[in-house]
Amino acid sequence: MLLIGINTIVLATLISLGGLVRFLAPGESARGKVRLWLASLVELWTGINNSVLDLFRATRWDIQIPQALDYQGCYIVSSNHQSWVDIIALQRSFNRRLPLLRFFLKKELFWVPFLGLAWWSLDFPFMQRYSKDQVRRKPSLAGKDLDNARKACEKFREIPVAMMSFPEGTRFSEEKHKTSGSPFQRLLIPRIGGIGQVFYALGDQLDSMVDVTIVYPNQDHAEPPTFWQLVSGQISRIVVRAELKEIPAELLGREFRRDRTFRSDLQAWMDQQWLEKDAAILAIVGARSARD
Repeated sequence: MLLIGINTIVLATLISLGGLVRFLAPGESARGKVRLWLASLVELWTGINNSVLDLFRATRWDIQIPQALDYQGCYIVSSNHQSWVDIIALQRSFNRRLPLLRFFLKKELFWVPFLGLAWWSLDFPFMQRYSKDQVRRKPSLAGKDLDNARKACEKFREIPVAMMSFPEGTRFSEEKHKTSGSPFQRLLIPRIGGIGQVFYALGDQLDSMVDVTIVYPNQDHAEPPTFWQLVSGQISRIVVRAELKEIPAELLGREFRRDRTFRSDLQAWMDQQWLEKDAAILAIVGARSARD
């Protein structure tokens, strides 16, 4: 934990300083070079974290990802979500295999020490979300967050990008699963907001979707693992499976909030992805049970 903390503070500080350099750089060409340097710092940060975890050899990483990934491509990465450990698993799986993973972040996260300014420097989109009460009092706010997402993504049209989305919208737990009425055995119901924003904002620039399934087989019937359990060697195995999924052309570049037909089509498409993901999780867990 100490080594990862030091690595994070040092690299996040360098990235933040680099962000200021990019802001002051004369011309788009110079800013582009600084942007590439900043991405290399994130790859270095991830690589060091991976090496630190490997020192202890307590966790077996079982990772299978497509060979056809393009480091210069444009993707949306969709994954199930159970724990903060998911972020480490995603970074380990795709570091230097995909462009820098970027997330939509709440505007308030800009003020997180060290990381907030680093995220800004890396062009992570900060979103101002509006509650139903705010929209009711001021109807002009309706759909504004979606427009902001599109504008935030415009800067990615000229650079490689991998936009990250957790369609479940929150981390999985047995309690949430029971109260949500999810039809899936190991997943919550997928929401289309994040996926819809990226489909709308990046449109036909997207090459495909990287569909990721993360499983902690030995955590079966238990709460998802914590970051502390990872760094203290209490997670024996982490399984990551990824595959490329073609995105139907009719789902790209359309605004899902105003187009009810599109919204229904997008939800049906995501539900199908989730059916396949649920089956994949059950197969991985079942294989582990059979070995036991």
